[in-house]
Amino acid sequence: MRKVTARQRQIIWLLLGVNEEITAAEIAEGTGVSVRTVHREMEDIEQTLADFGLDLIRKSGKGIQLSGPEDGLAELRLFLRQEKPAEYSGEERKVYELCSLLEAEEPVKLFTLAHWLKVTVATVSYDLDELEPWVRKFNLQLVRRRGYGVEITGSEIDKRRAIGRLAAEHLDLSDLVGHAPQMASSPVFRILLLTVGKNNLLDVENTLWDMEWQWTAELPEIVYMEMLLGLAVTTRRIAIGKGIESGGDTGYPRMSDHRNIAGAEQFVQRLGPALEEDIPRVEILYIAGLFDRAQDSFSAGGIAYGDIELMETVYKLTESVIRRTGLPFQSDRSLREGLLEHMEPAFKRLREGTRIRNPLLGPIRKDYDYLFQIVRAAVEDLQLELEIPDEEIAFLVMHFGASIERLNQLKRSVRAILVCASGLSSSRLLATRLAKEMPQIEILGNISWYEAARLPEVDYDLIISTIDLPLDKERYIKISPLLTGDEIEKLLSYIQNITLRERESIPKSETDRTGREVSALDRLKSYKGILDETVSLLERFRFYPLDNAGIPLDATISAMLDFLKGSGVIGDADILLERLLERERMSSQVIPDTGLALFHTRSSHIHMSSLTLYRLKQPVVLEGNTEVRVILLMLAPRKLSKESLEVLSEISAMLLNSELVKLLEERTESEIRGYLSSELLHFFENKM
Repeated sequence: MRKVTARQRQIIWLLLGVNEEITAAEIAEGTGVSVRTVHREMEDIEQTLADFGLDLIRKSGKGIQLSGPEDGLAELRLFLRQEKPAEYSGEERKVYELCSLLEAEEPVKLFTLAHWLKVTVATVSYDLDELEPWVRKFNLQLVRRRGYGVEITGSEIDKRRAIGRLAAEHLDLSDLVGHAPQMASSPVFRILLLTVGKNNLLDVENTLWDMEWQWTAELPEIVYMEMLLGLAVTTRRIAIGKGIESGGDTGYPRMSDHRNIAGAEQFVQRLGPALEEDIPRVEILYIAGLFDRAQDSFSAGGIAYGDIELMETVYKLTESVIRRTGLPFQSDRSLREGLLEHMEPAFKRLREGTRIRNPLLGPIRKDYDYLFQIVRAAVEDLQLELEIPDEEIAFLVMHFGASIERLNQLKRSVRAILVCASGLSSSRLLATRLAKEMPQIEILGNISWYEAARLPEVDYDLIISTIDLPLDKERYIKISPLLTGDEIEKLLSYIQNITLRERESIPKSETDRTGREVSALDRLKSYKGILDETVSLLERFRFYPLDNAGIPLDATISAMLDFLKGSGVIGDADILLERLLERERMSSQVIPDTGLALFHTRSSHIHMSSLTLYRLKQPVVLEGNTEVRVILLMLAPRKLSKESLEVLSEISAMLLNSELVKLLEERTESEIRGYLSSELLHFFENKM
């Protein structure tokens, strides 16, 4: 008979104590853990129940129920009363061991770890065997010697990377930013939260917000959280005397303008008093590197939502799902944009070997099984050089499910903001579920937890979140992205008893007229931004024939930039040349199955957006030994409005259209401008 952990025992007793379905959220609340943890435990629990001839029955929109013969239930109760629970699961033990070793001042005896975990030395030794490959991924070494103990050796930078990955694999966003972490009841996760600097995280985040930097406000939430976690880990390591040695490598190459060192100095000056720690110069350089990496990973390289190669992947995936379903997904721009924004960081994590976590995998497979199988088959058609786990397939299903359920907007009466831990996939699914089930709610948008914590209350009536927030409980309601029947009733009750009553206390003119005026004005400004960017970009569009005979790629790109000198578009052409060459080395710029390449970048050395076309006398050879005779150069400033980004992204997406490719390869400047004008006008009309 298998062992059960204390947490599994608690969940099983909860299932035995009810006569009807119970949701994963209710189990999580009853056991003091996260919904993700509940789903993670279910597989082991089901195997335990099978030993007694029992099953778990999942009903869509209702929850989970224990099912089986009465004698099996009685035998299970007897087993739980007699069985002494294992203190920790194998996964929990490994987390505890890693945290202990990464924070230890000296080698730790195997006996000491075994004593802490209440297991045998042999068990700890077996755990360490399994942990060794994981540790090596970060250029670290797990050293074990008889009479010496065990320790993790390597650079401080690599240890911080390992801690960040450990947090990403085992902690929910709620654990990091909620007032009361879901996992705080477990000693294992208490030590993990301590190791990642949870105690200082909100102080760090408040300081970061108070800097009022525009670039941090523009970061995607996943990039912002990675940077914030890196900063929190840094403060924790400094506090326990694990700083980077003076003169040591800070782990990140400096950019030529050292753009974030001054900002890091200001940030540390503000943060120091809150932490009561002196932060040395070498750590300031490391923090500047964290800022650089956050900026570069999101905007320095490109303009569009993703690279051309990624756009092609999204296009093929969508086409494959269209063939299998007959549904017109190609007309849903929100689907395309959502997939691009989601898949770029998701594929990056998969390449790095990061485990993908999706707490909604079980419910999605149950409620959307037909669509899950279709998306899985479509992904297999792509023949990617990556193994895509079911958890990631479920995220993609949420995007397509949201697209299927997307309905025409109806007149709303309650303005709501969404906060979702899993990003665009879960927020879009929840938004469409709300549109279908509760059309009286107007979804104003999806924002991050840190924006929600500071959003003026006059800007919305209701915050709907799928995670715990660092807010008073009265200011938001927490539900799941799948919006079960019970949650619909809970949400209706919240709106009637809290939201609408609070709004009644505010003069009607303030809630209705002002809200409509602000909303309408913001939309008009957005429309104007799109039109202004479109018109100016098309007016500046130029075509140049380029004689590049006998010169290499770098000289060819340099000659392309020479055409823009004196136009007011660019500043330092040498830095832009380095950026464009770096982009070409990082990933393919070639439009698949064409002789056309898109070179694109954003930089503070670019003063206005620009689109120029070059037809080369001699082809250049790019990645994959692909010959290219036509290059489209797309440049944009580092600081770019959302509307400008949308226009440039739309043009990038058009390059997958063979008609535009043919025009770029063969036709005149005016013909190309006419085609772009027509397509962008259609894009603008669809926005209204």
